[in-house]
Amino acid sequence: MSLLKKPVVLAISLAVAAAALYWFWPSAEPAGAGQAAAGKPGPGQRPAGQRPGGARPAMANNPWAMPVPVRVIEAGSTDLKVQIKAIGTVTPLNTVLVQSRVSGPLQQVFFEEGQKVEAGQLLAQIDPADYKVELAQAQGQKEQNIALLKSAEQDLERFAKLKEQNTIAAQQMNAQQALVSQLKGAIKSNQAAIDAAALQLSYTQIKAPISGRLGLRAVDPGNLIQANSAEGLVTITQSSPIAVVFTIPETQLQQVRSAFRAGSALSVEAWDRAEQIQLTSGTLTTLDNQIDIATGTLKLKAEFANQNEELFPNQFVNVRLNVAVQSGAVTIPQDAVQYGAQGTYVYMIDDNNKAQIRLLKLGAVDNGLVAVEEGLKAGDKVVLEGLDRLRPDREVEVIQDAPKG
Repeated sequence: MSLLKKPVVLAISLAVAAAALYWFWPSAEPAGAGQAAAGKPGPGQRPAGQRPGGARPAMANNPWAMPVPVRVIEAGSTDLKVQIKAIGTVTPLNTVLVQSRVSGPLQQVFFEEGQKVEAGQLLAQIDPADYKVELAQAQGQKEQNIALLKSAEQDLERFAKLKEQNTIAAQQMNAQQALVSQLKGAIKSNQAAIDAAALQLSYTQIKAPISGRLGLRAVDPGNLIQANSAEGLVTITQSSPIAVVFTIPETQLQQVRSAFRAGSALSVEAWDRAEQIQLTSGTLTTLDNQIDIATGTLKLKAEFANQNEELFPNQFVNVRLNVAVQSGAVTIPQDAVQYGAQGTYVYMIDDNNKAQIRLLKLGAVDNGLVAVEEGLKAGDKVVLEGLDRLRPDREVEVIQDAPKG
């Protein structure tokens, strides 16, 4: 654009802007003397407060000035659980790696993977042939010594009669007595060898040491098993009862210890990962003996009957420890609570159907409800929905839920 055209374009732009201000901006020029007295606009003026094409819309028709539609709920009075929330891990009370105590070929397996077994139930059989031979050898040695003992005792009786007649030396009598005692000791040793061989033979039958659920089998039938092999045969995990280990911050330790020392069992609830479904409930059994200085937390253990196996070993759960119960607490839904620079507050509806801010002091939380220690009383109407357009003294329209039919 040339230099001559630029001033022309600028002048046209200024003229358009001046015209727009004239037609759309309310007149602030003083009217003529006679016209001002009559309240009429002066020459070239439009009536004050009007736009071209008609008067401005009245405030009553402005949607932002209309009463705000809200849904309210009354503060209730109920018995509220004082809970401590934590994250826990399901931990079996007992876990056993089943190992063979003797070596030999694995003949048979009498269980299915994942099966639930009872303590003492037969799980597997190792070839017992070698151990039966050892047992028979020990039994044969004992019988041999029993026969020798019987003969030695008979000789001792004859030597005793001859000694009374002074026909044998005392030394011969003493030697025979020593032989009888020696054979008796040998028989005791033989019996111990028999017991040891019988014990080894019994180990060829592998039995469940505890009740629980089996894992995956580590060795198949036909393989040679070594005694006390590190891989074992199978694992057994006790699933009923079962424990949950969780931690609490040390700031809550005194509250828990006071309730635990009171003597009554503290109930513990286990919830799923999304904290939507309560899986089961149990009781607090143990507090650890020291605080972890790295995290400032204390470990606690709760026990659950788990009859229907709602909890699974090493499962992640949300834990709610019920420390006490507040009777007659004023409660409101957590969703109604707002957070600002001055603290927590709610919008409540006064008698003039207007919204007012009420600062609160909150207490325990239980399943979506929060206790109000200061700021509300039972029956106060609290705004639950429609909070985004509210301000103090704003008129509201309470929306009622449609009846269910």
